[in-house]
Amino acid sequence: MAVDVKIGITDSSREVVVHTEKSSDEAHAAVEAALAGDEQLLRLEDDKGSRYLIPVTKIAYVEVGVSDARKVGFGAI
Repeated sequence: MAVDVKIGITDSSREVVVHTEKSSDEAHAAVEAALAGDEQLLRLEDDKGSRYLIPVTKIAYVEVGVSDARKVGFGAI
């Protein structure tokens, strides 16, 4: 199941949102390893193949959650 990873960046009013095909546990483990000091960069890849490298020192907060399937058409009303 795909998840959204929302990352708040220090000194920035916007957050980075990565929609990834990783499971919630895999995404959480990647974030936890980076924040534990094992890595200097948080590395994530989205469902379209784009790669994100975020310096751990710039991370303000991280939210890992299941992404909502967007409804299209008359069923969305």
